[in-house]
Amino acid sequence: MKLDDRCFDCLLSRVALECKLSAAGPGLTDDTVRSCADLLSKIRYDPVSHPQIASAVHRHAYGMLNNPDPFKDLKDQSNAEAVSVCNRVRPSLRSFRDLVLATIIGNTYDYGVKTHQVTENFDEFFNTMFSKGLTIDDTDRILPLTKRVVYFTDNCGEIVFDRLLLEYLHDNGSEITLVVRDAPILNDATMEEAEQFGLRDFATTLTTTGCGTELGVRLDLCPTVLKEALGCCTLIISKGMANYESLSLEKDLPPVAYLMSVKCEPIADDIGVPKGSLVAKLCR
Repeated sequence: MKLDDRCFDCLLSRVALECKLSAAGPGLTDDTVRSCADLLSKIRYDPVSHPQIASAVHRHAYGMLNNPDPFKDLKDQSNAEAVSVCNRVRPSLRSFRDLVLATIIGNTYDYGVKTHQVTENFDEFFNTMFSKGLTIDDTDRILPLTKRVVYFTDNCGEIVFDRLLLEYLHDNGSEITLVVRDAPILNDATMEEAEQFGLRDFATTLTTTGCGTELGVRLDLCPTVLKEALGCCTLIISKGMANYESLSLEKDLPPVAYLMSVKCEPIADDIGVPKGSLVAKLCR
């Protein structure tokens, strides 16, 4: 997806949150938000994806704040909350659909989306959303394609539930290339979290996107091992909105299963579902 005009204020609200998380004073906060707004005005119509534009803005903010990982504490908090809930609900997650739904509920750990609030009671929230179920449910069509999977992760907290789905796929014979962010950006999972939660145990290959502090996927910057996996996989599993925004612009991909909580109107409109929907959508 390209940058939507509605994304402008949302993106700058994330910059303001980064300032708050970095304990920036009023002066530095004003300077950072203003400078990021100026940069966004200059690049917002560049012929690239929304994640590429957003990434440039966040890199600029991180540099001004002298903080390479403003979301560090929130990431740790999300992971701790998710572990607690995961330990409670794991015995009740019996099917592929259950596990996919759990990972999508985990995708709601997304800070700074202007029209989305991370719940303060994730335990109760999980129960409510699990009962609600999937607005788009292609899980019966997705499962037969899981022989060779490239799995693009998204947020911390969410990655705890990814572990359960990865374990299921691994135990059912899937060859998995697991992909995390190359460097910290927002609250996205990196190699640090993948190692922390033992995800390597369920992946044939564990790699990064290869593109530094960058949201989404840049196929032009992928490491060789990831390019090779994409060339022979039977399915791409794409978690979250930024990966959707990147991969939905690409052509000639293998089948892609987009698993996400739809947290903003532009993506809701693009997919054709109400904001707040939980989606497991297969595109072939």
